[in-house]
Amino acid sequence: MRVIAGTARSLQLKSVPGMDTRPTTDRIKETLFNILAPYIPESDFLDLFSGSGGIGIEALSRGANRAYLVENSRNAVKVIRDNLAHTKMEQRAEVIPYDAVSSIRMLEGKHGAFDVIFMDPPYNRELEKEVLYALADSSLAGNDTLIVVESSLETEFDYLEQLPFYIDRVKEYKTNKHTFLYRETEM
Repeated sequence: MRVIAGTARSLQLKSVPGMDTRPTTDRIKETLFNILAPYIPESDFLDLFSGSGGIGIEALSRGANRAYLVENSRNAVKVIRDNLAHTKMEQRAEVIPYDAVSSIRMLEGKHGAFDVIFMDPPYNRELEKEVLYALADSSLAGNDTLIVVESSLETEFDYLEQLPFYIDRVKEYKTNKHTFLYRETEM
C-alpha cells in the first residue's frame, strides 16, 4: 500500500496487521481520487473507519488543508500515527481514537461542515446507515459536503428517503462500490 500522488507520492504505508481491516487497493484508491480531484485542494477531509489512514493521508498528499482520521482500533491508531509521521503529515492531521458516531458527536460544535466525508466501514453490518443517520442531524455535513461511502456491492441505500441525502453517483468495482451522496437542499 502506498500514497498514489501528491507531495508524499510513492511512499509506502504500513498496513494494520491481521484481518480486521481491509485496505483500499491502489487501483481503487486511484479511481476514487480521480473522481475526488476537484474537491480535495484546500479541503477539510473527514476519514471515518480510517484503518491504516491511507485515504486521509492520500487526501493530505493531494492538497487537503486538514484531515481528521477516525478509528477505534488501538492497533490501527498506532499504524495511522506511524504513517502520518512517515509521510510528514502529522501537523495537518488529527487522529480521533473513537468510533465514528461518537466522533461525529464530539466534533459537533468544534468543527464546521467538512468538504469531504469518506467512510469505509466493515461491510454488511449497516454501520454506514448508523453514520448517515448521525450526519443527518449534524452540522458536519453541509449542503456542499460530499459524502463517499465505500461498501459491498450488496449494500442498499433504500433508507435514504428518510434522510436528507441523495445519491449523486455510484462507482462499482468487482467486489465493492463507492456511493457519492449530497445533502438535499431546501427550496
